[in-house]
Amino acid sequence: MHRTLKRSSILRMALSGDGGLEKEAREPFMVRALKIALVVLLYWFISITMVFLNKYLLDSPSLKLETPLFVTFYQCLVTVVLCKLLSLLSLLVPGDFMEFPSVRFDLKVLRSVLPLSLVFIGMITFNNLCLKYLGVAFYTVGRCLSTVFNVLLSYVLLKQTTSMYALMSCGVILGGFWLGIDQEGAQGTLSWAGIFFGVLASLCVSLNAIYTKKVLPAVDGSIWRLTFYNNVNACFLFLPLLLVFGELRTLSAFDQLYSSYFWGMMTLGGVFGFAIGYVTGMQIKFTSPLTHNISGTAKACAQTVLAVSYYQQSKSFLWWTSNVMVLGGSFCYTWVKGLEMKKTQEQNVQTNEEKSVSGV
Repeated sequence: MHRTLKRSSILRMALSGDGGLEKEAREPFMVRALKIALVVLLYWFISITMVFLNKYLLDSPSLKLETPLFVTFYQCLVTVVLCKLLSLLSLLVPGDFMEFPSVRFDLKVLRSVLPLSLVFIGMITFNNLCLKYLGVAFYTVGRCLSTVFNVLLSYVLLKQTTSMYALMSCGVILGGFWLGIDQEGAQGTLSWAGIFFGVLASLCVSLNAIYTKKVLPAVDGSIWRLTFYNNVNACFLFLPLLLVFGELRTLSAFDQLYSSYFWGMMTLGGVFGFAIGYVTGMQIKFTSPLTHNISGTAKACAQTVLAVSYYQQSKSFLWWTSNVMVLGGSFCYTWVKGLEMKKTQEQNVQTNEEKSVSGV
């Protein structure tokens, strides 16, 4: 009987993310489990739909829009507008129904966030260019090196070492990456431009995580304020790029420029880009950072299968093996880091308890 109770309590803790007894007392277990399932499904739906929608905007034969920078710029602009609207709406709606921090144009904060904004522009631009040239099916493998760059940058910039098991997981990811490139080449669908942009996107994702931690104090630790100022900076920084690369001229000659359907799809892409930040926060809140990463890995697997099926592609056994290696290595790395963090937390708690006892 004790063993059964123990297992059920562990399951409740895993689902609740923090294992808080107060929350369990307030809300039935099945209700919370259903909420978590709905949040995870919402995250999957928005994330996968956003990738397919961006692929359509960036590389659709029917749309023929060759302005990837403008697509990215417009999505940043939509995010700025949504942040401002929600900030104003939160003043009218009671806090119990809606919470959103107040945002305003502050030049001092914009300057503080600028270094992160430069990395952020690189991240979202290279992500979209990688998607444009590689496609949805190979997108996961094409930009899978963010975990490897996390390890390298943690050592180079932060002087943090990584355990052998985590390094082995990175080795599996690298093996899957190179096998995937080999198989894409064998099928004649490899784009070296896409691989190049995927590597740069992975590097920027890692740098973005590092700089985000440094810049958060400038926005009082608010992710939404950071999102607002990041995207405001991005909108201004994209303008000279649009001129230099001639995308405004290309856009002016676009035959669907005055189509409500085109602008509707563009705006929808921006809304989904904004929404992914919200549902990511929700998933972490209702589960845990570890569960969120595992969910992201599973979502990438489902996304790849859907892409191959939707675009009616035929892939070799080794191509699928490369995807399994990348996703498996990412899962193992997440699991290992989760166990290491848990062990560190337990050691800190034990140390604090020993100090408390010795101080009494």
